[in-house]
Amino acid sequence: MSPRILIVDDDRDYLDLSRNRLNASGFKAVDALEDPRQAAELFESNVTYDVAVIDIGMPEMDGQALLEVIKKTSPATECIMVTAMNDARTAVNCLRKGAYDYLVKPVSEDEVIFAVKRALERKRLLDILHVEKSRQPPAFSHPAAFQPILTRSKGLLRVLKEAELHAGSDVPILVTGESGTGKELLARAIHAASPRAEQPFLPVNMAALTNELFDAEFFGHTKGAFTGAEKERAGHLKHCNRGTLFLDEIGNLPLAMQGKLLRVLQDGEFTPVGSSTQQKADVRFVAATNEDLDQMIADGRFRRDLFYRIRGSWLHLPALRERPEDIPLLIEHFLRDFSPAGRQCRADEAALRALLGYAYPGNVRELKSILQAAVNLAQGLAISLKCLPEQVRKCRPGAAGRSPGQDGPILPFAQVEKNHILSVYRQLGGNKVQSARALGIGLNTLRRKLKSYQVQ
Repeated sequence: MSPRILIVDDDRDYLDLSRNRLNASGFKAVDALEDPRQAAELFESNVTYDVAVIDIGMPEMDGQALLEVIKKTSPATECIMVTAMNDARTAVNCLRKGAYDYLVKPVSEDEVIFAVKRALERKRLLDILHVEKSRQPPAFSHPAAFQPILTRSKGLLRVLKEAELHAGSDVPILVTGESGTGKELLARAIHAASPRAEQPFLPVNMAALTNELFDAEFFGHTKGAFTGAEKERAGHLKHCNRGTLFLDEIGNLPLAMQGKLLRVLQDGEFTPVGSSTQQKADVRFVAATNEDLDQMIADGRFRRDLFYRIRGSWLHLPALRERPEDIPLLIEHFLRDFSPAGRQCRADEAALRALLGYAYPGNVRELKSILQAAVNLAQGLAISLKCLPEQVRKCRPGAAGRSPGQDGPILPFAQVEKNHILSVYRQLGGNKVQSARALGIGLNTLRRKLKSYQVQ
């Protein structure tokens, strides 16, 4: 969904010009009003906009009075004030009343567009900060986009809301998380919640690309560019023009190709193989990895400049064991999905206990595979223990939460993991590098865990 923008000015020609400029820059939901009183009535009736561009010198009701109404009824709307007079006192008054920016006519096309983009970015960052601080479950503006991701976890819901807020911009996003946590699912949700939703979404497995294939696959090639190039072919960048390109397993991309990808991200331009003409790439990049890129940079296996370029925004998906409240929800969903027509498969008590007690190192993908196989083996009957894999059958709920010989209360897996990490961290005097090595996890992973435990 495109951001909602309102322009208020008593000059009809200026209104039409500004709206056309914004439309041409990709902002489709732009309303224009000549009467500021009508704009005030809209806000007082709870109609909201992301950004309002307001002329100050209007008859009947000036821009500053309208600014006060907007900030009172819709404080999250970012307001950009426009005036024909360059008066410092007026500018300061507007900023004190909550305006984000102040422009002096004549305003160039670039000034308006950049001011609106800056205002939207500020609004997005403030919204993210609010989500991080809030203890309430977030509300989604694009619920249909995130509906495929099932969760009751407050932590994951916050990640999804941040993803929705990032979706409105073109900033590259890096999604991290263990294998099977749903990184591609999240990338598709970001695309569906973005202004590019009607354009292509193209997933590319970066681990499958070789040096020989990279240029032709990404940039395309002309006819006769190399042996076997019998006709011209468009690459991923052209296929995905104005859409979203999902770079899966980016940590597995060889160093030589990382430099080529970096140039596209920096310049937004590419040259097809066999051509001398540069082309523009209007593409939103979402990358994903289950690798520890910090450690790969330290080992010389990943470019630091590429890392900072793709990590314009960073979203981390928690492992399924870190959100055990989602396991019953996912079991119910998958059993309903895999049940034969007209029947509802269920798990008997023993099988359900085992499913709830298993740690799922393969995360949601592993749970889905286990249940799909179990439904096939059950042949329309209730799923029993014998329908489950051996590693699940052996699992006793809570067994992972006890130390050998311990008779105390059963702890959730996430608590056991936390206790062990903190114990090792304290034994090694708070040395993160040594702790990460001792635990067999990446340094970046340890930092995330300690941050979630509120350990500095």
